[in-house]
Amino acid sequence: MSRYESASHVFYRCQYHIVWTPKYRFKLLKGSLGKELHRGLYIYSSMKKCKIVELNVQIDHVHLVVRMPPSLSVSEYVGFVKGRTAIRLFAKYPYLRKKKLWGNYFWQRGYFVDSVGANEDIIRRYVRHQDKVEKEEQERQMSLEMQ
Repeated sequence: MSRYESASHVFYRCQYHIVWTPKYRFKLLKGSLGKELHRGLYIYSSMKKCKIVELNVQIDHVHLVVRMPPSLSVSEYVGFVKGRTAIRLFAKYPYLRKKKLWGNYFWQRGYFVDSVGANEDIIRRYVRHQDKVEKEEQERQMSLEMQ
């Protein structure tokens, strides 16, 4: 897998770590329901041209590391995936709707997101190197002006 993705006029690496939970953090993402969720996440991510790097469906929450195009916002992606997976799970497992506490909501409203970027040491080295290159260029310009 290449480090960067490309579109017509852009090279990008937009990668995010996203975590969300079922309503009331019920421990029900196990067995066939967990497998169906896993399958659904891959299907709906590919529909939005996103690539799942890591996926871990825990019993009461979902961890997802995903690469997405810069034209797609994180909130749009999360809303799409949570909505579609909820519809899919309610259709396949109708007993979920019958609990009084569920209503028509499967997931909690919020989620956690963090960008997965380059290593901080690499960035520091890059910045230091750019400073060095700039100083060398200034010295070269000064020597040309003196001649």
